[in-house]
Amino acid sequence: MTIPSFVLGIAGGTGAGKTTIARDVTDGLDQPMTQLPLDNYYEDHPERSFAERRSINYDHPSAFDWDLIRAHVEKLCSGESIEMPQYDFETHARTGERVRVEPTDVLVIEGILALYEEALNNGMDLRLYVETDADVRILRRIRRDVIERGRSLEGVIEQYLSTVKPMHEQFVEPTKKRADLVVPEGANSAAIELLGAAIADAQNSSKVKAPLIEHD
Repeated sequence: MTIPSFVLGIAGGTGAGKTTIARDVTDGLDQPMTQLPLDNYYEDHPERSFAERRSINYDHPSAFDWDLIRAHVEKLCSGESIEMPQYDFETHARTGERVRVEPTDVLVIEGILALYEEALNNGMDLRLYVETDADVRILRRIRRDVIERGRSLEGVIEQYLSTVKPMHEQFVEPTKKRADLVVPEGANSAAIELLGAAIADAQNSSKVKAPLIEHD
C-alpha cells in the first residue's frame, strides 16, 4: 500500500498553466505522481435539460462536488484507490465511465479552486498559485474550449464575460493569499526545480504525516 508523502495543490485562473506545471513536475520526478483534476468533479445534474446544464455557473464554488472530492482525497491519502468520474464538457454532464486511480508517493490536486476548500487547503504540504496575464488566459481558454471541447467562439466569450471573469475576481484570485509560492506567467524552470526539491525533502523526512482531512 502506497500512502502519499507529499500533497501539492495547484490553483490559478482558467488558462493559467496549472496543468503544464503539474506535467512538468511529473516529468521531473523519478516516481509516479497521482493527479486529481477538479475539472472531473463538477456536480452532476442528469435531471436537468441540456439548456439548464449549460446555464450553470461552472466557475462558482457551488458547481463542484466537494463531498466527493474530499472523500476521494481522503481515500488516496489512506493508500486506497478511487474510481474517478469523467466529465463531458460538450454535454455538461458526467459520462458513465470511471477511471481507476491508484495512490502514489505524490498527490497533486489541481484546479481553479484547488486552494479554496479549507479542509483540503490545510492538509497540503505545498500550495501553489499560477498567475498569468488575463489576456493570455482568455486566449488559451478560447483555444481549448473551441478546439478541444466543441464550443462556439461566441459562447466562450459570453461565458468568460458573464461568469469566468467575475468568478475569478471573487473566488479564484483571493486564494492566492493562501499560496506558499506564486508562479508568474505559467511554468518556469526555477519553479519546477523548487517544487522538485520540496517534494524530495518531504519524502526524505522521517516525520509521520498527519491525515489530510481531520474528523470531529
